[in-house]
Amino acid sequence: MQVSIINIGNSKGIRLSKTILEKYEIRDKVELILEKERIILKPTSEPRQNWEKAFQEMHSNGDDSLMIPDVFTDENLDEWK
Repeated sequence: MQVSIINIGNSKGIRLSKTILEKYEIRDKVELILEKERIILKPTSEPRQNWEKAFQEMHSNGDDSLMIPDVFTDENLDEWK
């Protein structure tokens, strides 16, 4: 696919179609990779994206209880003073 280089202020850039932006889920940023005479644009992914919503769902379903108690009965915390 060929795209034209366009002027953007004092810089130059390319336009990506709405179809490409939606297909590759490109929002505000892309990762630019320079590799052996190639320029690769890669959609950025945000680690932990939507975790807050998942945690809220877990809480409402009662799935957020501790699997291991945070204090053991034979624990001596005095030695850490």
